[in-house]
Amino acid sequence: MDLSLTEMWNQMGWFVKGIVIVMIAMSIITIAVAVSKWRTLARMSRETRAFAPKFSEALEGERIQEALALTEQYKGSHVAGVLGEALREVAPLLGVRELAGPVITSTERAIEREQILLATDLKKGLGVLATIGATAPFVGLLGTVIGIVNSFTGIAATGGGGLEAVSAGIAEALIATAIGLLAAIPAVWLYNYFTGRLERLFSELAYAGRELVDWMLLREARAMGAISTPARPATAAATAGSSGPTAGGTGTRTGGTGSTGTGGTGSSTTR
Repeated sequence: MDLSLTEMWNQMGWFVKGIVIVMIAMSIITIAVAVSKWRTLARMSRETRAFAPKFSEALEGERIQEALALTEQYKGSHVAGVLGEALREVAPLLGVRELAGPVITSTERAIEREQILLATDLKKGLGVLATIGATAPFVGLLGTVIGIVNSFTGIAATGGGGLEAVSAGIAEALIATAIGLLAAIPAVWLYNYFTGRLERLFSELAYAGRELVDWMLLREARAMGAISTPARPATAAATAGSSGPTAGGTGTRTGGTGSTGTGGTGSSTTR
């Protein structure tokens, strides 16, 4: 007896054929969602790596308009989208010292609001993957049951339990089971993978949002005179710290000399 795929397909009942078609459609949807999601996340990561250092440099230099222009340039970056909307909302008020507190509060709320909208957008399709991963095995099991029923029907029709009577029904039952598993396993894997990617992405976004709020707090402190010098990037601070003993020593001697000239302690100068 010929048990090729074509022959088994021809011997399948219409119900089992419908189940197989549904599961093949599930597999195609899984691949389509995975490709779309992967391309979106890859683009976000690529543009964020290019955007983040330029945006940080613009903020450190108090170049607000340049920072806003960068968020327009890198629209594919999730960080640029969220921080850009938040900064654009409060940019006209940054120069008003009396509104510094409300501006910071408004920025925090704007960041939270944009994060919620971004999360809603990025999670589209994950529900489809979860549904396929959870239901495809049971759809395949339904096809298995129908195939077994057809096997018993063949036994009843022939009046015996030979291989020819049950082989077609068992074959279609096993095919339905295999296709169900092939549809479910990749969907579960991809769902877990993209869920992990999104969690890391949201962590990066939360960190970037806090950095923007911290910059505004530091800017307010400088405007009030609590801090006299602008903050430097960590790399610049590390470089100055590692190469500045001489400058630091000069500053100490100058300070000591000034203290002596005003009648202060001369012992500091001697040391």
